[in-house]
Amino acid sequence: MSLLELSPARCVRALSVNSECSHCSDSCPTSAITLLGRLPAINQSLCVGCAGCVAVCPSEALALDDFNPSEFFFSFLNDDESVVSCQKNVPCIAALSVEHLISLCSLKKGLVLDIGHCGSCDIGSYVLEMMEERIQSANYLLEAIEVEKSVVCEERAYRSPEADEPKDRRDFFKTFHLRRIAKAKHDFEKEVQRSTDEFIEASIDSSHTKELRAKKITDRRKLFFMALKRVEKPSQFHVVDAQMIAFTSQKIMDESKCTACQMCYRICPTAALTSDMRNSKIDFDPFLCVKCHLCHDVCESDAIGISTSYNLTEWFEPAVQNLITFSVRRCDECDALFSSVGGEKICRRCQLEEEEALELWGLNK
Repeated sequence: MSLLELSPARCVRALSVNSECSHCSDSCPTSAITLLGRLPAINQSLCVGCAGCVAVCPSEALALDDFNPSEFFFSFLNDDESVVSCQKNVPCIAALSVEHLISLCSLKKGLVLDIGHCGSCDIGSYVLEMMEERIQSANYLLEAIEVEKSVVCEERAYRSPEADEPKDRRDFFKTFHLRRIAKAKHDFEKEVQRSTDEFIEASIDSSHTKELRAKKITDRRKLFFMALKRVEKPSQFHVVDAQMIAFTSQKIMDESKCTACQMCYRICPTAALTSDMRNSKIDFDPFLCVKCHLCHDVCESDAIGISTSYNLTEWFEPAVQNLITFSVRRCDECDALFSSVGGEKICRRCQLEEEEALELWGLNK
């Protein structure tokens, strides 16, 4: 059985105590993931290895030790068939995100999800309900970019030829061949972890500092970009309903609320939000956004919003957009450069110090 692994520093919840991301726990059909503390806690004995959480994690912090979505992606492209099945090439159809569905369907000129085994699976009904929304979103967007084929579900009930082959009793003893001892030991350690019926929470410490600061584009976004490069551009770039896109967004900024605190672009895990050396602006690249909601969670003034529409031009002709520009001036108190939003003469740090001083003197009432 698979072992679910979490990379603590890649989890968006590790980037801020204010993060409200709960995609992994919300999508788990067996409640094997819970948010007891800051980071997700995993109960390996409850996990069935469906990879549903892997597909929805915005930063790809979760992974199965025996399934790599990128490796599957390329092997699937080389397959003569266009069938995805839990008995053939994935642990479960829930392992595929909307980005994967769009990419594979556009490149393979159609995609078939085998749901023939869902009826006899303990999590089958949950998976079908979850995948219905993803398929609807994928097909809506495939039509918008003028891909003729769509993602369809069929009760193929694919069965691997090896499944019907008789097993030799000696296969058991082959496990203990010298060349397989390492694998047997690894499998044994996995089973020990899986047999532990308790939630194990990951932790963050100073050793993760470098990784926390790194800006990374997810592998699935790279594959998505590769797929779009290989399909014909649509005759026109449609503006679609933003609610139908779960994996990216178009940001808008309320200039009257923004305080130029710098938190949004400093904490963005993919560098979708950026600034310049003088911190005189906030730019946004929609194609890099993974809709982790982190910038919204840390914005105390609620200045950042999401547009209700999305222009698909960003998929084929991505461009960085300016959300807001600030006036940069020197602080009258400390002489440091700062971004002035409303004509302030002192920087935010000096403002806080002034407020603290007034509070100590009892003059802030």
